[in-house]
Amino acid sequence: MKKSIITVIGQDKVGIIAKVCVYLANNNINILDISQTIVSGYFNMMMIVDMNNSAKPFDDCSKELGQIGEELGVKITCQHEDIFNMMHRI
Repeated sequence: MKKSIITVIGQDKVGIIAKVCVYLANNNINILDISQTIVSGYFNMMMIVDMNNSAKPFDDCSKELGQIGEELGVKITCQHEDIFNMMHRI
């Protein structure tokens, strides 16, 4: 399974989760886990997704999610799970 971690951080507003989830569904990316909080008006979400059946390569998805973040005024990052596994080895 090719897992990735998606984070979204920024000022809270209507539609952030919807916009990200629609993008993932349209690209056949499955959400495995999701955590979302709002603290003092700031939105924070972390998702673990399965990209095995993604309609697009990882780099394209990461770039397009970043563009969605810019449209929404939030920061969206997408990282391979491997990055976090390598940190444990150091």
